Amino acid sequence: MKNSRKILSAVLIAAAAICLIAAIALTAQRFTDTMQTRNTMDELRTSTEPLPPESSSEPEESPSPSPVPESTPEPVETPTPTPSPVVNPYLDSFLANDDMAAWLQIPGTDIDYPVMWTPRDEEYYLRRGFDGARNQNGCLILDTDSCLDPLTTNLIIHGHNMRSGTMFGTLEDYEDEAYCQEHNRIILYTEDCQRNYEVVAVFRSQVYKKSDTVFKFYKFFQADTQEEFDDFYENIKALSLYDTGVTTEFGDCFITLTTCSNHVEQGRFVVVAKEVESGDTYLPLEEEVE
Repeated sequence: MKNSRKILSAVLIAAAAICLIAAIALTAQRFTDTMQTRNTMDELRTSTEPLPPESSSEPEESPSPSPVPESTPEPVETPTPTPSPVVNPYLDSFLANDDMAAWLQIPGTDIDYPVMWTPRDEEYYLRRGFDGARNQNGCLILDTDSCLDPLTTNLIIHGHNMRSGTMFGTLEDYEDEAYCQEHNRIILYTEDCQRNYEVVAVFRSQVYKKSDTVFKFYKFFQADTQEEFDDFYENIKALSLYDTGVTTEFGDCFITLTTCSNHVEQGRFVVVAKEVESGDTYLPLEEEVE
């Protein structure tokens, strides 16, 4: 009887254990199913959310920037090449006489002569020709107080007023304004270069006494100050027979041509021109003869 009870108790205990295990297994299965269901729902929610728009293969156009005005490049000045020295056109004359300072030419006139410079004796060529022989025409003479090297502000050239028209025999033709306009260019060929001039003033004057306190054109050679320059310029413009239309400023250089005139005792007829652009530069005489 006791054994039967033991067996029945064991059976009941086993059955209870089996039921407990089955309940635990059922609970675990339910938990697993619940988790799978949640996962499935999450996946469905995710699949139903709108997808972000596909990006276009073409890049989005950015707004066009405001056009930047092109800056105009400043013109670059091309430096003017320095002309090469050339052979002096009066080479033979310079070599023939060391006293020759330059050659004076006024295009379209008969004035086309050498200019002599003899500081030791200004009047040496007064009645001598270029060759040194006696000649009543003399030569054109550069005043001894004028200088080409270093260049003085004013170069004064004297010449006889010959009746034959030689030397400065035609200089008084500049009394006519129309003649001056046609022959306003004066050229001086020096050893170093060609110097070009334009007529500034034409006037009559005279050689005054030393005691006379008047403007003496033949005493002006150098202007180191504005005042000295203005004194010369204002006086020659005031004396001029007409307005040539040519103006000057401090720093300009001049050439003054003067000859005798019979309007007064010791009268002088004067043409003053200012230097403008230079012409050719010349090779040194020593190089030219090699």
